[in-house]
Parts: sequence; C-alpha cells; structure tokens
Amino acid sequence: MIDISNWFSEHWGLTEHAQYKILYSLLSVVIIIILRRLTIKIFLKNNEDVKERYYYTNAIKYTYSAILIIILITIWFSEFRSIATFLGLVGAALTIALKDPIVNLAAWLFILARQPFKIGDRVQIGEHQGDVIDIRLFQFTINEIGNWVDADQSTGRIIHIPNGIVFNQSQANYSQGFSHIWNELNITITFESDWKLAKAILTKTLEFHTSDMSESARKSLKEVSKKYMILYGKLTPIVYTTVKDSGVCLYMRYLVDPKRRRTSENLIWEDVLKAFNEEDTISFAYPTQRIMVDANNSSSND
Repeated sequence: MIDISNWFSEHWGLTEHAQYKILYSLLSVVIIIILRRLTIKIFLKNNEDVKERYYYTNAIKYTYSAILIIILITIWFSEFRSIATFLGLVGAALTIALKDPIVNLAAWLFILARQPFKIGDRVQIGEHQGDVIDIRLFQFTINEIGNWVDADQSTGRIIHIPNGIVFNQSQANYSQGFSHIWNELNITITFESDWKLAKAILTKTLEFHTSDMSESARKSLKEVSKKYMILYGKLTPIVYTTVKDSGVCLYMRYLVDPKRRRTSENLIWEDVLKAFNEEDTISFAYPTQRIMVDANNSSSND
C-alpha cells in the first residue's frame, strides 16, 4: 500500500506537519459549508417574507465566512513568528494586489454603518439610477430606471456597481428621510383662454389625486425633521402661473411617491384632458409662426 504522506513529501515537498494543516483546512471548509446550508434552510423554512429571507441569508453567510477565516488563521498561525508579522505580510500583499477590492470592502462597511441607502431604496449614483436590490461585500446591484425610458420607469436591466463608488460619487436617495418627491407638470394655454378657469380645474384635479399623499407626506416630514433640517411651509399641491412666448403656462406642483410618478402623471393628465375638452373657453397653445405680407409692395413689384 502506497504511503500517501511520503508521496506528498517526495513529490510536493510538503512536510507531514503541513499536510495535516491542509487536511484540517479542507475539513473546516467542508464542515462550514454544510453547517451554513443547514442553518439557512432552518431559518428560512417557514419564512416567506422576501426581505427577511434576503437579510437572514446574507447574515448567515457572512457569519460563517468570518468563523471560517478565524479557524484557518488558527490552523496556520503557527507558521508565523507573531501576529504582527502575519498581519504585516497579509496587509502588504492585499494593499499592493487588491487595492480595489479593499476599497470596495471598506465602502461596504461604510454602507452598512452610515446607510446612505439600503435594500429597496430608489437612488441615483453618478449616471446610474434605480432601485437597490442587493448589497454585497464588493458591489451593490440596482434595478435600472430611466435612461431611454421616461418617467422613472424600469428598463429591465440589472446594473452591478462597485461599492467604492460611494467614496467618489454623490448619492441621491429618493426614498431616505422624506419619502416623497416634488413633481411638476406644465401645460400652456392660449392668451385668449380663460386661464383662471383652467387654473381652477388643475387645482381641483391635483387635490383629488394627492389628498392622501399630502397627509402621508406630513407624517413623513415630521419624522425626518428629527434627523435632518428639512422644512416645507406647504405640502399641498399648488398651481403656478407664468407667461411664455406662445401663451399662459400653468405649472402643477405636487408630492408623489417616487415609484408612482408615472402612474400619477397618467391619472392627472387624463382628467385634465377630459375637463379641458368640455370647456370652449380653454385651448392648448403650441408654437406658431405668423407671416406678414405687404400687399402694396407685392403689387408694385409686379
């Protein structure tokens, strides 16, 4: 029978002591993987909540990964003279070879501690915007919105972004703190139209579609004011009036849930179009050109 230990010593140059360490390391990895899968299965057995399943799964994975690292360090630590030597060697190697992963890992800790965004938040970071659907050690993932699609609707693309981007790019969070955003729609009517009637119709339409939203925003603002210096004197919808070259422009400003922006616009515009269609004194304006012809000059030229 072949002596496996001697074979490894002769062909691989591994001492018996090193062979034991490798064996213990492999057994540790296998045991940790089995325990991790069993733990996840137990915790998620009767839990159907998607968010809780996600958080439990990741928490268990990170916990067992940390335990495995500690076990491996314990097994191999005797090969180093001191912990300072070990940490120095590892630190130097990681700094040189793994600069970006280290930055991403540090950013992951920052995201967990400071929480500039969390799972479910709608964010814009650099040129990317979307709903955060996953946060991992080295990258986070968003379900993209906007881009070639109007009104913040989903494009269907998944974008993976390195965590380190939070250190050098500003982050806009649609959902954090004050959970609503201000949206504006504008409409231009002719100078001959009854702009007062049009404004009254727009105001009534906004109030009908945003009454519940204003109350919800008021409660949200009360909570967020404890953390941020956010002050709004008016949370109810309002219609502003201004004059443009082609007519009277009316701006509808109202609060909306970031994820219901397009739905709200659709409902408001449909009601506005129906109401304006019933009024003979209101007409939409659009860019026009007038050409003036001097009949006298035209005749003399002939």
